[in-house]
This record gives sequence, structure tokens and C-alpha cells, in this order.
Amino acid sequence: MPRKPKDPVVVGWREFVALPEWGIPRLKAKVDTGARTSAIHVGALEELPDGRVRFQVVVRETPNLRTTWVEATPVRRATVKPSSGVRQERLVFRTRMEIGPIARDIELSLVSRKGMLCRMLVGRLALPAHVLVSPVHKYLHSDAPGTRRKSGEAK
Repeated sequence: MPRKPKDPVVVGWREFVALPEWGIPRLKAKVDTGARTSAIHVGALEELPDGRVRFQVVVRETPNLRTTWVEATPVRRATVKPSSGVRQERLVFRTRMEIGPIARDIELSLVSRKGMLCRMLVGRLALPAHVLVSPVHKYLHSDAPGTRRKSGEAK
């Protein structure tokens, strides 16, 4: 007998995500089903002698720069064709990503997203099949920037 499909989970086209293995509890991300792969904004990186990489994740640029240093082992190098059309070679890492009720191990490449609104791009391969992306809603699983709920207040 075929399995019953999971109920769909709707996410906004912009959400806050967590990368708990990297010590990042909240990072602004654009959920983009037009992008195949996911990428995160880094300010600096250093390849270490043991094959690991130390890199600086830019968590926020404005109003004050906030970064987190991460050390991880890349799973591969990939050639990526971004929206600019110019192919780039990027290091790719695996880590846990959380968006609301979704928790998933994903692949993430390192890139400069300087000047972009979101520090991370979540591509379609990072999303389970039962996720629907709303093109008109943002922050369905988190508070929008600059807003705070009162304790006990429903979303």
C-alpha cells in the first residue's frame, strides 16, 4: 500500500533559519525554488593543513557587522553557475538547517553575498518534498525583523 504523503508545510519566500551545528541560531535567508543549491555569505576563509576550512559567516551586515567563525570539513568542490551566469568553483559543506518545523541536513556552498538582502540562499534541494513556498508571505515561522511578540502571544 502506498504511503500517505505528509501534510504540506508552507514557508515564506524569506525566513530566518538556524544552523545549530555552526552555532548560528538565526540567519536571514531567501527561500528560492529557482535556485538548485544553497549558499551562505562568508567574509573570509582559510584552508587549514588538515583539510578543514575556517570561515567567517556574516550573520548581519547592518546596522552593525556580526560574524561567527566556523571550522568544518568540506564534502566536495562544486562548479556553480549563479544568476550572473559566470561559473564559479565553490567549497561545499554539510550541516543541519532548521526552518520552523523543518530540520534537515543540507549542502551549503560558501560565497560572497555582500550587498544582498539575505545572508543565505536556500535552494530547492534543501527543502523536503512536502514544503510549499509562498511567493507573497515572509517570516511564517519566525518574527519579522524589528518585531517582537509579547510573551504568550500567538503568531
